[in-house]
Amino acid sequence: MDRQIKTMEDFSEFVGLSRPTVSKYFNDPTSVRKKTRDAIEAAIKQSGFRPNIFAVNLNRRRTNILGVIVPNSTDPFYMALTRRIEHIANQAGFLAFVLSSDGKPEMEERAIETFKSMNVAGAIIAPLGVQSHHQKLTSLGESIPLVYVDSPLDGSSSFVGTDNRQSFKLMVDYLCRSGAPPCYFGMPPVNNNALARQHAYEEAMQQLKMDPVIVPTAPNASWDFEKFGYDETLRILGEGGFPTKTVLCANDRVAFGVIAAAFQSGVKVGREPDSDLRVAGHDDHPLSRYTCPPLTTVAQNYNEIGRLAIELLLFKLGETENDDQAFPADERILLSAEIMLRGSA
Repeated sequence: MDRQIKTMEDFSEFVGLSRPTVSKYFNDPTSVRKKTRDAIEAAIKQSGFRPNIFAVNLNRRRTNILGVIVPNSTDPFYMALTRRIEHIANQAGFLAFVLSSDGKPEMEERAIETFKSMNVAGAIIAPLGVQSHHQKLTSLGESIPLVYVDSPLDGSSSFVGTDNRQSFKLMVDYLCRSGAPPCYFGMPPVNNNALARQHAYEEAMQQLKMDPVIVPTAPNASWDFEKFGYDETLRILGEGGFPTKTVLCANDRVAFGVIAAAFQSGVKVGREPDSDLRVAGHDDHPLSRYTCPPLTTVAQNYNEIGRLAIELLLFKLGETENDDQAFPADERILLSAEIMLRGSA
């Protein structure tokens, strides 16, 4: 074939059909007659033409693209989450388009604007939270269905994530029964999980009739949680140490930094009688079993969060029925975590 076919107009002329008919086929192959469909599909094979899916979607009343925004596309938690979302979206006939905000509000805003320009059908967002441009997200939510994961944007938005109150109660109860009550080493206040998890720790301690102890840390707004945990622990150990011999970290990545700094300072972490410090985390990060010692933590169900988030979004899009009341009326789903006992605490 001598002629190069690059555009829908080129292909329409090649197949001998009108541009609207060809567009109708690419929007929905079953919307044209079988004879027309067979002719188009034969021409596709012969020419090798593939339409620009984004250009096609811009001309549709509702696209088959779903947006996904995560703070860090290389973090194993978000990688597992997006893999699950992409798989189920594909099975339902949708394309999941993933963008990273890289922990920066301006990048999150750019991702929102990109999804608007792409005319996405709906979106799943792990928001920065504290730094998010709430007005832009609210505006996006007025035009398309949104589901938030990891941390909610506010108290009323559709959300799928871990029940922090349950998970911290589980961990605090174990730590108090097995050794010294834990002090709490928070995470930088970069999303709503930071405050929610501290409150969950405080509530769990108070239920056990114990005083919560929050470790003072320097102001920080970085998503580099490991470095934050490492730097702060070196400072704390240099100033006399933690207020108790058990440290409960807001997440596993902070705990990685605590364990590394303890090793650097000659402080033995573990639950053996000769250990100096117990360290526990939250999330069951994929690397938590490979720290030294392996990290005791509570496991978030990444796959289930991803599955429920995409299925809730498809329900909001009218693609599925809410069989047996699978989704609560307020569209907020909190999953229980389970404790993973390892050598650090």
